[in-house]
Amino acid sequence: MVSLQELKDLKLTEFVEASKGWADVSNRAYTSRKRVDHEVVAKLIDTQDGMAAMSAVYRLGRLSRNFHYIHTECGLLQASLSGLAQEMAAPQRRLLIALAQADHYKFTVHDDGSVSYPAAGEPIDGQQPQGNTATGSDSFFGSAIKGSVAMINPNPNPNAAKAQDIADDIASALTEAGEIDAEYAAAVRRLKAEQGLEVTESTWADVSGDAKAVHGAADDVLKDDIPTGGSPAERKAWWDGLTEEERIAYLAVYPDTVGNLDGIPAVARDEANRGYLPQLMGKLSEQGDEASQTKLAGLRGIQQQMISGPAEPPMFLLGIGDQGNGRAIVAYGNPDTSRNVSAYVPGLGTKLNGEFATGTMKRAFDTASGARDIDPSSASIVWLGYDAPQDVDVMSDSDAKRGAPAYNSFMSGLLATNDNADPHMTAIGHSYGSLTVGQATQQPGGIPGADDIILVGSPGVGVDRAEDLGVGKQHVFVGAADNDRVTKLPSKPEAGVILGGAGAGAVAGAPLGPVGVVGGAAVGGLLGWGASGAADPGGDDVYFGRDPASEAFGANRFRTEPGPEVVDVEFPNVWDSTVGAEAHSNYFNPEKDQISSDNIAAIVAGEPGKMIPEARR
Repeated sequence: MVSLQELKDLKLTEFVEASKGWADVSNRAYTSRKRVDHEVVAKLIDTQDGMAAMSAVYRLGRLSRNFHYIHTECGLLQASLSGLAQEMAAPQRRLLIALAQADHYKFTVHDDGSVSYPAAGEPIDGQQPQGNTATGSDSFFGSAIKGSVAMINPNPNPNAAKAQDIADDIASALTEAGEIDAEYAAAVRRLKAEQGLEVTESTWADVSGDAKAVHGAADDVLKDDIPTGGSPAERKAWWDGLTEEERIAYLAVYPDTVGNLDGIPAVARDEANRGYLPQLMGKLSEQGDEASQTKLAGLRGIQQQMISGPAEPPMFLLGIGDQGNGRAIVAYGNPDTSRNVSAYVPGLGTKLNGEFATGTMKRAFDTASGARDIDPSSASIVWLGYDAPQDVDVMSDSDAKRGAPAYNSFMSGLLATNDNADPHMTAIGHSYGSLTVGQATQQPGGIPGADDIILVGSPGVGVDRAEDLGVGKQHVFVGAADNDRVTKLPSKPEAGVILGGAGAGAVAGAPLGPVGVVGGAAVGGLLGWGASGAADPGGDDVYFGRDPASEAFGANRFRTEPGPEVVDVEFPNVWDSTVGAEAHSNYFNPEKDQISSDNIAAIVAGEPGKMIPEARR
């Protein structure tokens, strides 16, 4: 509880100065960490080999983590003290105004906040109304009750109502100040460093709790300045307008917000997410449930790629989160400086798990590497910014429709932060991700900045003609391997005919796994037998609309390897989701399908003339 005298004498400037001091420590730690990582360690790796160098890199890594920890914790202290100073200003101001009013009326204010007033008013029965002491109420109901009593039995002393109002203002100010003080005190008490030199996952779990406590106390004051509801262009303008010290503070206190905000430059998002990554990993490690451990495995894989993955193209972490099945956005090449930028949406079964870093991310890496061989100013991104369906959910377009606005926001952010006057941007959808891209094109204005669209392994995109995707049919490119059965799923009406009403869910009933391979029981449609019929007279429909590889759809089909043939499949094995998996998974992989990966790279690099075409179905 804050006393009247404490609130009156509170020197808010001292909190502000203390906040600046912690900010200075945080900034120094931030600068030191960057120097260790980008100057000392980088030079050591480039110039030295052997066990001694490896040992030095490990020890310097520990030093870097310590600087990171100091930057974050001191930044949280800075935010706490700054927020406390700002929030305490309002109740202190109300108290000082109330005290000034009491002094004006010659009332006496006691240490407990009660207000005594003198005798005053017209005499009643020869006696002037006596003075008394008013006790304040900090609640609406308490004030209402006192007001009702005053109306029923009004005090003839005119000072009574004035004193009561002043006492109520004092009580309200003290109560608010006490609540603010308690909240910030709880947050600051958490900010204690454990002894030792090693910053572990459990340490970061504690930091995650620290951040949550500080955010709970300071959000109303500090986070309001972040234009979370603005457009990507407005967010970029906000970030560009900050001082270096302000940016460092936001990276310490709100790395999760800054790192996932479309419109913030890629370098800043990468830095924020690298700062947030250990906090999120610590949080998930403490939770212990299976879903959290799955996401933790995915984040550990990303972290390992950051530490020991290829240096070229450089990796940028543009988004992470534990919402739904997990979020991860990774770029290879800087999407702000590159002329050619592609953003690939993965499909069915994709989630933040151990396979994400070794499989899904590699597709973006291979695309970026291939495109940079054609034009070094190229970057490729894998965008897991939505919940891709995991199994039978593929029968619905709801996940794609929910993901489409988020994808468009991300693309708008890329357009806002790119340094080139007219960047070449490509939207890529694989498997169910092609439906998400298709739905994104149907949003008002289409996909921001998209010049070309690539669809691979597609079960349909929700429209029947390439020209309906908004970029002109000559800019829509399709890869469909001959033995990729996902591209030959029967249409929804056809599925019902084949199954004889047994349930369309069986068409894709078996889990697809991370590569998005359908297991289903619709044997004829899955294997391409008898794709035409009463339900699909033209024989060119797939599950989510017309086959993008068909003549009727009108896109540019590029050549791919056919993939392993699906032969000698006995009826029970048609449920096995591994049958024919490779044909659906190889489009980006130069080791498995050099033709397809080269074609994708050529389109991404803005050289579609180098693409090898294939006849449409």
